[in-house]
Amino acid sequence: MVPVVAGIVRDERDRVLLAQRPPGKHLAGLWEFPGGKREPGETPDAALRRELAEEIGIDVGAIEPLIAVPWRYAEKSVLLDVFDVRDWRGAPHGREGQALRWSAIADLPALPMPPADKPVVSALRLPTHYPITPEAGTDDAAFLRRFGAVLDAGASCIQLRCKAIGPARMRVLAQAVRELAARKHATVLVNGDAALAGELGVGLHLPAADMLRLSSRPLPPGRWVAASCHDARELAHAAAIGADFAVLGPVLPTPSHPQTSALGWERFAALVAAAALPVYALGGMRRDDLAAARRAGAQGIAGISAFWPRGG
Repeated sequence: MVPVVAGIVRDERDRVLLAQRPPGKHLAGLWEFPGGKREPGETPDAALRRELAEEIGIDVGAIEPLIAVPWRYAEKSVLLDVFDVRDWRGAPHGREGQALRWSAIADLPALPMPPADKPVVSALRLPTHYPITPEAGTDDAAFLRRFGAVLDAGASCIQLRCKAIGPARMRVLAQAVRELAARKHATVLVNGDAALAGELGVGLHLPAADMLRLSSRPLPPGRWVAASCHDARELAHAAAIGADFAVLGPVLPTPSHPQTSALGWERFAALVAAAALPVYALGGMRRDDLAAARRAGAQGIAGISAFWPRGG
């Protein structure tokens, strides 16, 4: 694979800088995050600093890894290492004659961009925490109070996973959850029910078995589609059908699945490195595991007990 680096350069309004690929180049005319090819023997961070100086005339300070995307085009394959540029100096300008523009993150999905940059856009839009609900129990009012507490704690993307209740009750509960989330500008993904997700205009989280039966994403662009994955084959299929992100696990041993072997952080990191979409770490996660998950290449952490308040 051709090693490529790109930087997320933000202005004071949290807009990100894009560069237009010039005529005559692969994917000409599309908007991309600025960067370029790594030289032989060059580290990704050194390559990014050099490329942003040469390409747009800025000096880069602190950077943090955002996502690595392996992508196969018909013409070539690339490994795109993307960094969040936390500190930079200078006045960005197209030193190679390329057009530049600042764009709000919310506007990125509508722009014509190279396919390899689409997972990067998802990573920019997704939070670091992906809470999952437990079963609803017998008291919907108590469940909704606890759901509201998760929203109040700052959750912005939550999976509604209630497999033990009937369709009618699930529809009523999902409607109530959607309304609570809308007040906080948060997103809900229902687990496993594409028809309900379509009816309510929410996202969909696919169990692995459901995801493997699909050949394309079941919701239109603009509505989150996620998938549960356990191995490289499932991660590859999730990316192939156009899922926006995945959860992968179990990373650590969990009391709820004592018979399931944990991946461990090393194996998790290897699987994420080969995945062409953002991936959350799932299984035995606590809030203080976020740093380890990020070092392993994850978008963040997912789970129930780490986020869901106890009691009614």
